[in-house]
Amino acid sequence: MNWIDEAAIRLKKKNQVLFTKDSAYLQDLLTLFQNQKHTAAALWAFDFAAESIAMLEEKYPDEQRPREALAAVKDWAAGKAKMRWAQRKILDCHAFAKEIDQKEDIAVCHAIGQACAVVHTAGHAIGYPIYDLTAIVYRLGIAGCAEAVEQRKQDYIDRLFYWNAHCSDYMGEWAPFMTR
Repeated sequence: MNWIDEAAIRLKKKNQVLFTKDSAYLQDLLTLFQNQKHTAAALWAFDFAAESIAMLEEKYPDEQRPREALAAVKDWAAGKAKMRWAQRKILDCHAFAKEIDQKEDIAVCHAIGQACAVVHTAGHAIGYPIYDLTAIVYRLGIAGCAEAVEQRKQDYIDRLFYWNAHCSDYMGEWAPFMTR
């Protein structure tokens, strides 16, 4: 079954999330994440979270929880903040999703939360595409989303390869747990 059919079935069943970590469409991406340095996955996640935050802020200019979550996990990754504080900020970002009604925006909030959680473990990286691609389907509709979803997946891959090759270009600091 192709990813469009799978997403359409999940949409018809009224599932909120249209992709899963078991989706055949995401298996190559999942394998890539499993073979990356934690720092590369974190830089990848920071980039995509920042993009999603900018998009959300256009609709919700007074909402700071997603931006605060990203700032907190960057501090945590640098050893400047404690895990519990950063996790609280991530949970606050997820809580914002419960306060809004637009399915696309709800998915974007969860995508940001998953991207931020990559600092805890790179295994959370697949969560960003799961929610981000879901948001694209909600925004464009199942009939009009194929090109955008496929391009976005390629963007994930390209950016991951970029950060894997350019981690040393990052000018920030890393806490010891990030480089083990």
